[in-house]
Amino acid sequence: MKKILVADDEEILRMLICDTLEDLEYEIDEAEDGVEALQKINEQTYDLIVLDYMMPNLTGVEVIERLPSHVKEMTPILMLTAKAQEADRQMVLEKGAHYFMSKPFSPVELMGLVEEILNV
Repeated sequence: MKKILVADDEEILRMLICDTLEDLEYEIDEAEDGVEALQKINEQTYDLIVLDYMMPNLTGVEVIERLPSHVKEMTPILMLTAKAQEADRQMVLEKGAHYFMSKPFSPVELMGLVEEILNV
């Protein structure tokens, strides 16, 4: 079973994301902020990391910047953000995210992208 980490400080949004992905029968871990996300990433291997851009303690971008290079190379990273300008998208991708999705998003759109990423 594929394992996904979902890091978002908004509990309701995190629950929506997790419920959506659990419907696809993925194993989901959750993190409430960037520090917790980084700790979990350093302790376990994930098939996909879903990061919110704006989180307390460490932003999604700061988490990416602190990841070991093998994690960045081997694990797809999907950045979710309300910052939907092209410059924001480009910066997030340059920092190491592999995919970008603007908030708000449709759960169906998220499911489709995750399935595409994980080649289900």
